[in-house]
Amino acid sequence: MCVRRCVITVGDLGEFGVVTRITGRLPQGAAVMLGPGDDAAMISAPDGRVVVSTDLLLEGRHFRRDWSGGYDVGRKAAAQNLADIAAMGAVPTSIVVGLGIPADLPLEWLDLLTDGFGDECAVVGASVAGGDITRCDRVVIGVTALGDLGGRAPVTRSGARAGQVVAVAGRLGYAAAGWALLEADAPPDSPALLEAVAAHRRPCPPYAMGPQAAELGASAMLDVSDGLLQDLGHVARASGVRVELDPQAFTIGEPVALAAKELGADPLEWVLTGGEDHALAAVFPPEVRLPASWQVVGRVVEGEGVLVYGREIGRRGWDHFR
Repeated sequence: MCVRRCVITVGDLGEFGVVTRITGRLPQGAAVMLGPGDDAAMISAPDGRVVVSTDLLLEGRHFRRDWSGGYDVGRKAAAQNLADIAAMGAVPTSIVVGLGIPADLPLEWLDLLTDGFGDECAVVGASVAGGDITRCDRVVIGVTALGDLGGRAPVTRSGARAGQVVAVAGRLGYAAAGWALLEADAPPDSPALLEAVAAHRRPCPPYAMGPQAAELGASAMLDVSDGLLQDLGHVARASGVRVELDPQAFTIGEPVALAAKELGADPLEWVLTGGEDHALAAVFPPEVRLPASWQVVGRVVEGEGVLVYGREIGRRGWDHFR
């Protein structure tokens, strides 16, 4: 009999017990023709082409277990990969997950992680179709996402042309504000500040806006994961153009503004350089009538690089090796 609360760990179940537990929590959608249980999964590809993206999350670098629960980490890991699929103008169909975990990881944390994967996939009608698991001294998550273009051409980074407009969909600066509050150990004391912290733990990408942008005629698009300035720099280089942004065109969300006031920071800098909101940035012909979900924030001109009118921006965004 346990005097203290007994914590069941993944080591107590063993590798195959853990695999069985994970797969038992993950329903399969219509795109999965063959799910977990074989050497590989089989996913339908009605378009005849498959869009693929992959990402890694490392404990201590992309998330901290003292800041984020298993469910939030699962949602975040799935979201950042599903957003990449949407940024190509495709609809996500499935993900596969490579998972490294310590033997002493509480089984409850793993269950929540698994549920996070499944629930984020459910937002876009995708499934967790399979994966692999191994022992590791900290939590390491590798996610590969697959998507279907539905007959559309992929929207790449290289299609921007001078004379076009730059627009964004989704939130910017929220995750950076939440990270800053956590890093400063500043307990959020209002719903707005709590929203910023929640945005760091669990992003909310505008998935539907990716295929919508493709239908509207977007010529270039990407997921804003490392900061708007840095990510638009990829578009500028790939397209051989310059992107000019108007700082007055950006909407500063209340959570971002309040967090900046709390910490004495510049909210626009979070909007321009903060990553992990997984908003979408796209380039459109000037004649396209954009719906309210897209906010025009700049233009494409001849030249190179990314400029912000009237502002000197030092830090451009996230770089793993800087």
